[in-house]
Amino acid sequence: MNSKVFVNRTLNLKRIKYIGLDMDHTLIRYHAEEFEKLSHTVMKEKLIQNRNYPEQIRKFNFDYELAIRGLVIDRKKGNILKLNRHSAIRLSFQGLNALDFKTQQKIYHSTYIDLGTPDYMAIDTSFSISLANLFMQLVDLKIKNPTLQLPDFSVIADDVLEALDEGHRDGTLKDTVKKDLKTYIIKEPELVAQLEKYKLHGKKIFIATNSDFYYTKLLLDYAINPFLKNHKDWSELFEFVITSAQKPRFFTDELRFLKVNPQNGTMTNYFEKLKPGVYQGGSATTFTKDLGLQADEILYIGDHIYGDILRLKKDCGWRTAMVIEELEKEIAQNKKAQPINNEIDDLMRKKEPFEDQLTTLMTNRIENEHSVAENVIEELQKQINEVDSQISMLIKKQVGLFNQHWGQLMRAGNEESYFAYQVDRYACVYMAKLADLFALSPRTYFRAPRKPLSHELVD
Repeated sequence: MNSKVFVNRTLNLKRIKYIGLDMDHTLIRYHAEEFEKLSHTVMKEKLIQNRNYPEQIRKFNFDYELAIRGLVIDRKKGNILKLNRHSAIRLSFQGLNALDFKTQQKIYHSTYIDLGTPDYMAIDTSFSISLANLFMQLVDLKIKNPTLQLPDFSVIADDVLEALDEGHRDGTLKDTVKKDLKTYIIKEPELVAQLEKYKLHGKKIFIATNSDFYYTKLLLDYAINPFLKNHKDWSELFEFVITSAQKPRFFTDELRFLKVNPQNGTMTNYFEKLKPGVYQGGSATTFTKDLGLQADEILYIGDHIYGDILRLKKDCGWRTAMVIEELEKEIAQNKKAQPINNEIDDLMRKKEPFEDQLTTLMTNRIENEHSVAENVIEELQKQINEVDSQISMLIKKQVGLFNQHWGQLMRAGNEESYFAYQVDRYACVYMAKLADLFALSPRTYFRAPRKPLSHELVD
């Protein structure tokens, strides 16, 4: 099946009765760079006004390429790390400067990171790019200007996170979006048509979002209603709309539902079995039980690896799908890089016989006391070095096709990145945008590819 949906675990859409959608960055797409630039500005202002940070940070420019999802902030040391699937450090920055391998080793000794400790903060959502950006800039300012007496790195990390949370909580960010929806929100008429098609096939579609009712209504009125053909309003299209869901607590805790009046947003306590409508809060357990569903009859789609996918998979048992907006660009970059990768593979194959021969010679010299002419060893080493030099140039060329600081999103060198590992472990399927899934038939059977184990690759 030629599809833009990528499969980690077998998923039969025929079996799925309810499809749940996160709203921000999933059902409703943002112009991410514009929104993150706004977040960066809001955080700077809050740090200056509420936490006495120096006025000069207002001049910091936002650089969308400075950070990517899946990075980890070391709160104690002030560094930003990129990890592989085993939590080993593969790249690191302090402030705006990359740390070389020797410096990195000196700082961390063991390159493996225990992400279970509070010393580390994950950059795991699209909303976190601006946070990482500002943290790196503030660390850089602190290192270069010790007389400014900025707080410790851990306090800076906490302050930046709190400033971002405040921006979401107090309406600063959303009020700006409300005034200029065109700048921040993407309209997708084709997605609305696809949702109606799924409804026609008998699929029940619901929303579970952390956004409040008024903001949810505003975005749905703007991005969904104008393109409806078979429904008068989004409230007819979506079986349930659950606002202020407090994910991941929605998936883990037994919180109560409040009923929301969609005409005026007023709320009342709700004690009955769930019926279609608009709600606030609640829990996935109650939702599943009240609707008489098996957990694996519900597919939930979100963009947040922790809030939408990981906790859900661990605590709830619903099937999962993840939207990774950066994937579209990464796939295009991968295609451009493929000829270079092929050259690297050819050179690696060319180098292997030289390395094998050198290994055999040196082993025999030590174990069997065979004399080996030094010029033979030198010639083999020279050939290996020449090939390594060619490979090194090609790797630089390949890396240059991706993010200039961090490389690929889904890889750390030749290995999976920690972010890719999480996606592989917790998301049944993943794609760049929701429309990629809904473009397919509601009867699609996604079959997981057989992944060979290392010992199965032996000729």
